[in-house]
Amino acid sequence: MTAAGKSGAAEAAKSGIWVGIAAITMSFAAFTSAIIVRQGSDASWQHLALPPVLYLTTLILLSSSATLEMSRRGISALTAGSGTREGGEVAAGSLRWLYGTLGLGLVFVAGQYVAWQQLAAQGIFLATNPSSSFFYVLTAMHGLHVLGGLVALGYVLRKLAGASPALRRSTYEAVCIYWHFMGGLWVYLLLVMRMRL
Repeated sequence: MTAAGKSGAAEAAKSGIWVGIAAITMSFAAFTSAIIVRQGSDASWQHLALPPVLYLTTLILLSSSATLEMSRRGISALTAGSGTREGGEVAAGSLRWLYGTLGLGLVFVAGQYVAWQQLAAQGIFLATNPSSSFFYVLTAMHGLHVLGGLVALGYVLRKLAGASPALRRSTYEAVCIYWHFMGGLWVYLLLVMRMRL
């Protein structure tokens, strides 16, 4: 691929991820507005005690962002196809950090499921009251987006773990941006749920 072609692909990946992030942000902003309006117009609004596991899963998701950043140390060697011994060692370390990120992401999703089970054990379900409905919808929507990020991380790992790594750096950067955004979005949602639900 020519330099112009690589530059165009990088710009497309960067533009695509920012358009996706803008759409996701608008969706969750709409949910936040709906919570505020519904809470203000409903005299019978019942606040929800958030399951404590959510605080642990928050730390797990933020830790996954840290492991993803650690993987960046060797990604340049991987994407450049460095055949040096030193580059190979860095690449192996980067793959371990990426697998760690994937594992932590899976633990986060499992933790969200545990939170749902804890609420269900208290008799709080999707249709129990408006605040529980918002809780389930917000966590489900975020969880689906995290699963999308896990699929993207799996794709990156598959590309990097091959005999001859073939991954565009722009693809890796787009996945990193998305994953960090998921962490930031979750912190925002947790604050909204704690204050409003």
